[in-house]
Amino acid sequence: MTRNPTIHRRALLGGLLAVASVPALAACSGGITSLEGEGGDLSGGGSSKDGITIGTANFTENQILGHLYAAVLEEAGVKVRVRPNIGSREILFPAVRGGDIDLLPEYQGALLHHLDAKSRATEEGEMQNRIAMALPTGLQVLPYGLAENSDAFAVTRETAREYGLSSLADLARHNGKLTIGALPEVKTRVVGVVGLREVYGVEFKEFTSLDSSGPLVKSALRKGDVDVANLFTTDVDIKEEGWVVLSDPKNLIPGQRVVPLIADRKADSRVRRALAALGAALTTEDLTELNRQVDKDKKDAEDAADDWARKAGLIA
Repeated sequence: MTRNPTIHRRALLGGLLAVASVPALAACSGGITSLEGEGGDLSGGGSSKDGITIGTANFTENQILGHLYAAVLEEAGVKVRVRPNIGSREILFPAVRGGDIDLLPEYQGALLHHLDAKSRATEEGEMQNRIAMALPTGLQVLPYGLAENSDAFAVTRETAREYGLSSLADLARHNGKLTIGALPEVKTRVVGVVGLREVYGVEFKEFTSLDSSGPLVKSALRKGDVDVANLFTTDVDIKEEGWVVLSDPKNLIPGQRVVPLIADRKADSRVRRALAALGAALTTEDLTELNRQVDKDKKDAEDAADDWARKAGLIA
């Protein structure tokens, strides 16, 4: 694939100058996986002629998604930059809103809870509509894709046996005894300590600030430094390590289909069509395999994304 000579997507831009302001509500696009159906309007309205800056969160999968977005957009003739590993949603959302980045790979349920902490929507179509209504003016979500990566709370087999744990509800029987490890923001998130307390009545002995589904929290879980770890369902270590993902009988954790969050000013028909095609091709299994290649085989995230997109027929 031909790279733009002046704006290569490995280039990392300078400092993040996000500006926060009070959101105004606006109805934006809905979302489905097809290219033409309801919520899949591809008429555009913005313009990508000056290029698009893609931001990603600070975990492997989101960086892979950012490079997948870049690959299909470049194929469509759009100049792109990728700013990888910026941080959590609490940093990224103000950045896309403030204009420092134009496009962000997001996850439906997590984004909805960021916008509306009281929402308990779990069905993909309903979540997409609620997100669209809650987004501030100037932002929209494009059609969500096939791939999904949900939050999970996992324990080792030894911890599961010792405490009789198979579901999130079981944690409440051991209030004040167990330590949870996760990204610092999980302490105040609905899909996190707040929701576990409100929905399941869980009180942890301690919250240890590490990462979510990253090397820190997984190392701590292996060593027994934490009892419960916030992982992602596409993390290949869950199966390889034999960790027990606690079930969620009260549906605290919503669906997490991958969905592009984009500034209106950049959402033209080229961008919409390229990202809709990607969303309709990329499966959860594909995403899990890409995570394995980068985390286990130490393949470069951009190379893994390009190779997959080429094999899928999305780029030449």
